[in-house]
Amino acid sequence: MEKKQFKTESQKLLDMMINSIYTHKEIFLRELISNASDAIDKLYYRSLTDGTVTLKRDEYEINIKADKDNRTLLITDNGCGMTMEELENNLGTIAKSGSFDFKKDNADQKDVDVIGQFGVGFYSAFMVSDKITVKTKPYGASESYLWESEGVSGYTIGTCQKNGHGTEILLHLKDDTEDEKYSEYLDEYKIRSLVKKYSDYIRYPIKTDVSTSRKKEGTENEYETVIETKTLNSMVPLWKKSAAEVTEEEYASFYQDKFYDYEPPLKSISQRSEGMSTFEALLFIPAHVPYDFYSKNYEKGLELYSSGVMITEKCKDLLPDYFSFVRGLVDSADLSLNISREMLQHDRQLKVIAKAIEKKIKNELLKMQENDREKYEKFFTEFGNQIKFGIYESYGANAENLKDLIMFVSSKEKKLTTLKEYVANMKEGQGAIYYACGETPDRISMLPQVEAVVNKGYEVLYFADDVDEFAVKMMNKYDEKEFKNICTDKLDILTDTEKEEIKNENEAYSDLLNYMKDAIGNVFAVRFTNTLGTHPVSLSSEGEVSVEMEKVLSKMPGAEKSMIKAQTVLEINASHSIASRLKELFVQDKEKLSSYAKILYAQARLIGGLDIENPSEISDLICSML
Repeated sequence: MEKKQFKTESQKLLDMMINSIYTHKEIFLRELISNASDAIDKLYYRSLTDGTVTLKRDEYEINIKADKDNRTLLITDNGCGMTMEELENNLGTIAKSGSFDFKKDNADQKDVDVIGQFGVGFYSAFMVSDKITVKTKPYGASESYLWESEGVSGYTIGTCQKNGHGTEILLHLKDDTEDEKYSEYLDEYKIRSLVKKYSDYIRYPIKTDVSTSRKKEGTENEYETVIETKTLNSMVPLWKKSAAEVTEEEYASFYQDKFYDYEPPLKSISQRSEGMSTFEALLFIPAHVPYDFYSKNYEKGLELYSSGVMITEKCKDLLPDYFSFVRGLVDSADLSLNISREMLQHDRQLKVIAKAIEKKIKNELLKMQENDREKYEKFFTEFGNQIKFGIYESYGANAENLKDLIMFVSSKEKKLTTLKEYVANMKEGQGAIYYACGETPDRISMLPQVEAVVNKGYEVLYFADDVDEFAVKMMNKYDEKEFKNICTDKLDILTDTEKEEIKNENEAYSDLLNYMKDAIGNVFAVRFTNTLGTHPVSLSSEGEVSVEMEKVLSKMPGAEKSMIKAQTVLEINASHSIASRLKELFVQDKEKLSSYAKILYAQARLIGGLDIENPSEISDLICSML
């Protein structure tokens, strides 16, 4: 055996690797399994052109054996093994990757998909081990070789005895400390869970001895512990199969097991892309909002795999915020990873994949909207607000992309309708999309303005969510049609004759209306209108801030009395008997007119869903009149 030292630079790199490159110690097993898989891959690819390699595909395997008594963990493979020179180069020189060289030398082979890139993953084992022993034997060779190290102090290398080709890595685990319990990596359940988490889709079986309890033959209540060798990984990922090979039940079972959902997904989406970026994706639209979806603890993101090896559980860069409800995974060999394979280098490939996934999700939702309306409406009931927030955020930058996904309850049959459907059903000559805001569709339908607009034959969209009006303000138009709140001064549904009549009425009684405005005190204007149907009064607004927007803003954290307020207008039905009474009082009893004005304004605020600012005064006025 020959004792050797790592070069000074390698010692520094090894020390850095053990202490800082990897954030999670548990990934050492992922790295060693990936190396074992690469070694088998190399021998398998060699068998395709070399007749001396007689192993069949189903004869390759990786084994893990834990020895709690001796605190050792053994990982073996029956892959290509290493020569003395390869052992020296691959393990004696840190950051020298045999897998990388193999991939480079076989770049013309499309099937070459080895995992290793940097030649540092092996050394992650020093995070949990104080000694590593490697025995290896090249396929077809008669001699075996040994490499052994206790870390930065150096390594010994020489020959040894080993049965069979391949490589075995023996880790002697560090002693437990108050902060670190290294012995957990000898636990059967922990090993199984780590393989399932990181290496479930390694293409070769990963086997280990599993202890099971079974009843002794010939006895009723006596049991014995039996050691069985079991395969821990699934090997063939579901997303590697074509959609035609997988049933909806299989997709649902995979989703529920992987993402711990008690309900099958509303939609399963399989995506495969080749070209600028090659990747496979398996995406799911949940049937319900996760319990923590609207909390700060919720993390969006897709699981990210590189050649079947999990890199990260939540890659948030693969999903825009408005599709943050989507669960699933992406597998690509084209991504640039950092040296620890724990994080992505932010490159063009990642952006290309994210853009393709975003487009796929949108198209699948539109297909659902068109072909399975009931299912889409269920989806929108759960996640529609997230889509609307997507339109509102970034000053409407995503409005064009999302506008056809949103829906609102309509006055027509009180069912959800898309903007496209609304425009298709617009009355001839109608120049705008009409909407009204309120707490619920039922309460909105009872607004005086809604009755008037509907009676004119127009359809009204009911905006019952806080974000609704803010979202359409960012959109401004849909299909060149402006959005108009029917509870503002922008409503225009009157004929020229009706407009002239109400204009004359307001001019003739301008003194009355101004007196009432002064009596109320905090109203922008008082006017007569002929758009209230049978209702006596209503509240509208002028300017960009509507009454509903004021209500939403007032509920925000830190909102103060000095916040932006709507310029409210008290509208009085010119054809209602209350209008005649007001005209009489202006001549006969201005003091009573003042009381009437305040009560009518309070009534209008209540109809609009606003608080009364001076309830005691209004109560006294009503009692006085009674």
